[in-house]
Amino acid sequence: MIRLMTEGDLDAVMEIENASFPQPWSRELMARELSNPISYPFVKTKSLKDGSEVLVGYLIFWLVYGEAHILNIAVRSDLQGSGIGSRLLSFALDFMSKRGVDLISLEVRKSNTTAISIYNRFGFEEVYVRKLYYGDEDAVVMSLNLGVKLEE
Repeated sequence: MIRLMTEGDLDAVMEIENASFPQPWSRELMARELSNPISYPFVKTKSLKDGSEVLVGYLIFWLVYGEAHILNIAVRSDLQGSGIGSRLLSFALDFMSKRGVDLISLEVRKSNTTAISIYNRFGFEEVYVRKLYYGDEDAVVMSLNLGVKLEE
């Protein structure tokens, strides 16, 4: 199930965040996204046999006047490669399209060839490189034009 992130999800989200990125967001930064009016933080959960749910991934993006910017997407390390990230991205693109988003952008570490490949598979194109965006590494800026015509 994919649903909006809540404060109760932050421990699990931070566990994934810290395991996924060399320069993870702080808990405070993550918590701020919960009350940011342009932010859409979602989590993906998986139901266990005992009826409980475990958080397996998350995605955060901003929507501003017909444009979206994907800030963060991560999956539990033991479940990477199982399609969870693709399901989160597919959900987000559908969500954005239904809200009239025309252009989506994101940055990804140049060395993260797995993520770049996934974004390419969804139609994202590499636009340019931001030198040392992450401090220690360049970012590839990617974009996807959904071709949605906004009402004037």
